[in-house]
Amino acid sequence: MAEITSVVIIGAGTMGSQIALQTAYSGRHSVTLVDSSAQQIDKARAQNEGLVRRAVERGRLTEEEATAAVARIETTTEPALAAHEADLVIEAIFEDLDAKREVWRSLGEMTRADALLASNSSTIAISRLADEVPNPERCCNMHFFHPVTVLQLCEVARGPKTSDETVLAAMDFVRSINRVPVLIKKEVHGFVVNRILFAAAEEAFHLLEGGYASVEDIDTAVKKGLNWPMGPFEVLDFSGLDIFYGALEDRRRLEGGRGAPATLRHKVERGELGRKTGKGFYDYSRTEGDGHS
Repeated sequence: MAEITSVVIIGAGTMGSQIALQTAYSGRHSVTLVDSSAQQIDKARAQNEGLVRRAVERGRLTEEEATAAVARIETTTEPALAAHEADLVIEAIFEDLDAKREVWRSLGEMTRADALLASNSSTIAISRLADEVPNPERCCNMHFFHPVTVLQLCEVARGPKTSDETVLAAMDFVRSINRVPVLIKKEVHGFVVNRILFAAAEEAFHLLEGGYASVEDIDTAVKKGLNWPMGPFEVLDFSGLDIFYGALEDRRRLEGGRGAPATLRHKVERGELGRKTGKGFYDYSRTEGDGHS
C-alpha cells in the first residue's frame, strides 16, 4: 500500500467538508472534496471559511494558517478525475446503505487497486460495502465525529477481509491529521461510541415513556450526575432524530430485537428531527435563550 499523500473525500456535507478541513490543517496531504452538486460544494466551502474565521477570532489559528488551510482543499464534481490517483478515498455521504453501495461500486471502477478505501459511516460495517470493489482487504471504516475539527476521536473498524496493512495505514493517517484513532477489532453495528449512546438513549426513552421523569430532568440528571456535556435527548437533537431512528431500525434488521421507541418514531413522522429542523425534543426556533422548550 502506497504512502498516503493524496486524499479524496466523497460527499461535501457537514462531515465530508470537515474531514477535508481537518486534513488540510495538517498540511501533510493534498485534499480533494468531491460532490455531485456544485451548490453543495459552494456551501461546504462557505462553512469551512466560517470555521477557520472563528478559529482565527479565538486565537487558535493565524490568518496565514487559516488562508493556507482553505486553499489546500481542491473541489470537483467529477469523482473519477479526483479518485483515479488517490492514495486514500473516504466516502462520507449520507447514512443510506443503497446510496453508499452505489458510490462504492463506482469507486471500484475509479480507484487504483492499492488505494485505501474507507467509509465514514457511523453504523454501517465495511463488509456491507467492500464487496462492491476489487481487493476488499484495502477497505475499512474510518468514523470521525461531529464536529471533526473539535472532537479528536476516529473509530477505525476492520472488516473480516481487512488486512493488517490497511489497519496500520488508516491508524497512521488519523494520527497524521492530529486525530486520535481507536481500533474496532471486529465488526459490530454502531462500533463502540454509538452502541454506548444507543444503550443510554434507549434507557432514557424507557424512563420517559414510563412516566418516570421528563425529557429535561433526564438530561439534567445525566449532565449533573454523570458529568456528560449533553443529556441523551440533547445528543439526539444535535445528531438528528432521523439518523438515530434509521440506525435503530437497521440494527433491528441485522440483529433482531426491538426497533425504535414509539416516541422517537412519532417525532420523525412529524418531521421534528432536532436542531436541523428547529424542533426535536427541544424547540430551537427561538432567536433568544437556550432553545429549550
